[in-house]
Parts: sequence; structure tokens; C-alpha cells
Amino acid sequence: MKTHYLKTPIKDEDLEGIEIGDIVYLEGYLITSRDDVHMRLVKQHRELPVDLAGKAIFHAGPIMVPCGEESASGYKVVSIGPTTSMRMEKFEREFIRDTGVKLIVGKGGMGPNTEAGCRDYKALHCVWPGGCAVLAASKVEEVEAHHWEELGMPESIWVMRVKEFGPLIVSIDTKGQNLFEKNKKVFNARKQPIVDEINKHVDYFD
Repeated sequence: MKTHYLKTPIKDEDLEGIEIGDIVYLEGYLITSRDDVHMRLVKQHRELPVDLAGKAIFHAGPIMVPCGEESASGYKVVSIGPTTSMRMEKFEREFIRDTGVKLIVGKGGMGPNTEAGCRDYKALHCVWPGGCAVLAASKVEEVEAHHWEELGMPESIWVMRVKEFGPLIVSIDTKGQNLFEKNKKVFNARKQPIVDEINKHVDYFD
């Protein structure tokens, strides 16, 4: 397991040598992009109001509060926990292809569509540790912009500038390797002998 520091704009060569299980810290731009943002781009073919090429997105619905002129957007983040990344699975390959995004952050694993996107277009999917929404907010230096406000606070686009945002665990790398799927095979292999032994000592009524 290695630790890597990435700064936006992220280039393909910056991702070389990063593998599943490695730790990443991000500096630069992190933009929230959940279900509605993915659907508007991939399904409705709407142009995004922000250029994501070389940047990072966060599958997250933040809690924001007004802060007047303290930030360019007029908001600051008080909590930002990840949402389940698998909800974006069916759109992620096309999203990566069409935007040039290089780092996707969320909760839980993703599947073959994202594996293909990360492999074909050189990107990473990373996991933010659960239960650390306030810690994530503390890594945000400023909320610079807010787009598609009509979607509501969780689903709209928040453009944030972050520093040392992490630790992020790499779950899918640029080779398409998937940490969650790899671990499932290991866990199942370890589980079966235990289940077989338990079954020797358990009986059932007919």
C-alpha cells in the first residue's frame, strides 16, 4: 500500500503506478456530482456548467449554510458525507468519457461499467471513509461556485477547492482492477470452510 498526492488538473501520467488499496490525498478542485447531474449529462445530453476535465468529483450531498461574502459562492460547507457510488454505476463510464474527470470519490464499490471507464479513459474511483462527513468539510478551503440550484442542495453542483482531502482508498485503478470484487473472492474463500464446519454441528427439523 502506497500513499499518493494528486493535484488538479490531474493528468494521465499522474495516475501511473497507483493501484487498488493505495491511499490518495487530493488538492485542488472537487465538484459534487450525484444522480441528477449524471442523468442530465448522460441521459439528457445537457452540457455541464463546469469543466470537469482533469478534476475530481464527489458522489455527495453536502449540507451548506450561507456565509455572505466569506466565499465566492456565498456558502460554506458544514458537513459532506459520500453517497452510495453504485447508484451512478450505469452512467459512470459515459460520464468519465464525456467529461475527462480523473478522480471519482464516493461510498462503497462500483461495478464493471466504472471499471471499463477507469481503464479506457484513465481515471480512479476512491472511497472516502464512512462517518467522516465533518472531517471532509474541514478539508474544504472554499466553496467557489454553485450550479443547477433548482435541483436542491444535495443534487446541485458545488464547486469546492480542497487541500489534503483524504485519506481516500483506491477501489478501482486505471487497469480496471476492483478492490471490492477482489476482496469478495477472498472473503468467500475464507467463509466456505467455516460454513462447512458449522453445518456438521447443526441439524434441522423436517
